[in-house]
Amino acid sequence: MNVTKFLKSFTYAFAGIRAAAKEQNFCFHLISAVIVSVLAAVTKVSTVEWLVLVLIMALVLSLEMINSAIERVVDLATTEIHPLAKLAKDLAAGAVLIAAGASVIIGLIIFIPKWFNL
Repeated sequence: MNVTKFLKSFTYAFAGIRAAAKEQNFCFHLISAVIVSVLAAVTKVSTVEWLVLVLIMALVLSLEMINSAIERVVDLATTEIHPLAKLAKDLAAGAVLIAAGASVIIGLIIFIPKWFNL
């Protein structure tokens, strides 16, 4: 294994994260993740609940990055408005929406019983 090449791959990955941090939707999800993390710490959620929250936050942020990557590749491939290009972008955005919706439901399932002593 080439250790230098392996370590260099982290440079590319961090560059991708920095690029994503300039995207409006990624920033929204990132801020939401920070707020949820603060609420989880204050609420003193269990270890299992932390694991679920971290996984769903990572999923939403990762899907947002994949969505942005798909948008860039489609934009690179064609400057025309093409039904398949639109569909690719819509499908990727829909994947983010599904994960974000699930994250809201998961958050409600975890937090509401703790906040309202249910």
